[in-house]
Amino acid sequence: MKKILLLSDTHSHIDDTILKYVAQADEVWHAGDIGNLIVTDTIKKIKPLRGVYGNIDDDKARMEFPLHNRFMCEGVDVWITHIGGYSGKYNPNIKTEMTENPPKLFICGHSHILKVIFDKKHNLLHMNPGAAGTSGFHQVRTMLRFVIDDDKIKDLEIIEIGKK
Repeated sequence: MKKILLLSDTHSHIDDTILKYVAQADEVWHAGDIGNLIVTDTIKKIKPLRGVYGNIDDDKARMEFPLHNRFMCEGVDVWITHIGGYSGKYNPNIKTEMTENPPKLFICGHSHILKVIFDKKHNLLHMNPGAAGTSGFHQVRTMLRFVIDDDKIKDLEIIEIGKK
């Protein structure tokens, strides 16, 4: 069993509230637009981190993190990418892979809109944690927290960090 904290779109912002939730997780996953790598370096000092780079990330982030991160967590096939879209509107660059080899859990960021949807067509759970940073059009900073237990995704919680 693993407790996961999922965040995205920090845009160089990290604070004590985010770090409080980092400390409570077994692993932290970042869905891109990290900004300054101080964000991920700080998280990595506390907990294991998996992530991807986003469209605002520089060459340093792109050297450290992949565009797509696909891995197994417990019994769950996970795919994280920054600009992925959602059911019915997946990014054209991933449509073929999504159709031929869909994961059980598909995660992206980019939109700054928190979204959790079950995609019946591809039989997967899609998550976008919204934005944990202070840059962008979102009004409330958000993250997601959940548990992966064997092949089950459960105990999903929305974390509202507060107004930006």
